[in-house]
Amino acid sequence: MIDRLIIAVANQKGGVGKTTTAINLGAALADQGQPVTVIDLDPQGNASTGLGIDPADRSPNSYDLLIGDATLAGASRPTSIPRLSIVPATADLSSAELDIAGRPRRTHLLSDQLRAAAQGVVLIDCPPALGLLTINAMVAAESIVVPLQAEFYALEGLSQLMLTIRQVRQTANPALRIEGVLLTMSDNRNNLSAQVEADARSTLGDLVFQTVIPRNVRVSESPSHALPVTSYDPASKGSIAYRNLAAELLARHSKERVHG
Repeated sequence: MIDRLIIAVANQKGGVGKTTTAINLGAALADQGQPVTVIDLDPQGNASTGLGIDPADRSPNSYDLLIGDATLAGASRPTSIPRLSIVPATADLSSAELDIAGRPRRTHLLSDQLRAAAQGVVLIDCPPALGLLTINAMVAAESIVVPLQAEFYALEGLSQLMLTIRQVRQTANPALRIEGVLLTMSDNRNNLSAQVEADARSTLGDLVFQTVIPRNVRVSESPSHALPVTSYDPASKGSIAYRNLAAELLARHSKERVHG
């Protein structure tokens, strides 16, 4: 098991599977015995909804955590999945960037809250932008999972994200690394998905997870039932893929401990 690992799930492009990955990777890791906390850092609050947190029950939340009005333990609440907790989000996060812009450690606020308190795996679901919220996640994180939709121009959109990661390394978090690039919404019935995967592996090599997340209707349906796909339909292709991703992640860190 992983003692502590903080992962930002980030890509400035929307609709690539960030929230889906945060929810389902978190649930799959929890199913394998790993304590997991998802931090919903997206003002849309989709991870909170997808894990069954009622909008009326989202205080304290990730905004309170960010500005220091709540601790990680105080803002976390259990979900229906054993060992999986979430720090929910509300629309208050929409104003967070303005609210924290004048603070002296505005890029380190989340890091200050997490670095001492985090245990197990923490997955930060970032908004689809490279603003102060995502920067806070990158400064707090040890690594980044980058969901990449298997579509035309997918790789071209990575350049700005890579530049931002490089800047964060140079200025605030030199240990930040890419955990892996995750190909999502892949359809093995068309040539485009296969070509995108081949291009990604050719360009990025071992940075690309071996696991590929297929386009799967069960994955799309599960949030409306406030469940991860691993609980909604454990036998579905999407569920199997996220369990494989969790196993791949755990295996990587097991090897690191052995060789470290």
